[in-house]
Amino acid sequence: MKIGLVVPQFGINATKENLIRFVQIAEQEGFESLWVYDRMLYAINPQQPYLGTPDKREWPEFFKNNLDPLATLAFIAANTTKVNLGTCIIDMTFHNPITLAKEFTTIDILSEGRTICGFGIGWSKDEYLAANIPYEKRGERANQILKAMKKVWTENIVEFNEDFYKIPKSIIDPKPIQKPHPKILLGGFSPKTFERMIKYGDGYIGTLAGSFDYFHNSIKMFNDSIEKSSRTRRDFDLTVLTFPYLMKTSSEKKVIGLL
Repeated sequence: MKIGLVVPQFGINATKENLIRFVQIAEQEGFESLWVYDRMLYAINPQQPYLGTPDKREWPEFFKNNLDPLATLAFIAANTTKVNLGTCIIDMTFHNPITLAKEFTTIDILSEGRTICGFGIGWSKDEYLAANIPYEKRGERANQILKAMKKVWTENIVEFNEDFYKIPKSIIDPKPIQKPHPKILLGGFSPKTFERMIKYGDGYIGTLAGSFDYFHNSIKMFNDSIEKSSRTRRDFDLTVLTFPYLMKTSSEKKVIGLL
């Protein structure tokens, strides 16, 4: 098992000084990876509930203040030398596939091959509205983004022509250091997520934030999807996000728990 950390990118701790100190200590202590997260905005009157908060309505306070994930990841690359750098996750449907592919390529080159690409399709209708992207058919859009990015990363002459995205015959260089491209991890909880992972990805990003039954079912879908495919379990990474916090017992002793 390898252990990584999410960096102080959100809330009051999202400062240059905290980032530098955090990532350098994490690397010195031998953590395997550092991760950034994506949040476009804080919706004051959200259209959908957020299941990670007690009232399942108001979003977490720290969502109000966050650094851009890819700019932050590039900054971390400049202040580290060996720790892997991942996104958990980038809402890929809010991005143009060429631009997104080139951003990850740039970070992979500047970090000398340490990039992990964690992608999802988002869940917030407010963010889709702000991105001017239809909420409907977001899964189909995501499939085309992944296909287009892999072409940008691997083909000398890139051409793409599908419903949502088109690339005229072009040279799009440079290519990532990692071959054929950086690992693609996909986050989500629906069967479609695992179908997408089998077809386009190299692993799954799960979240241990609800009940253990819910988490168990996600891992089961992950394994079942692989068994039904022509690929093997060794072809895929499994990354799990956990959210440790301190709580007091009745004896006032502090213990580690999980949200």
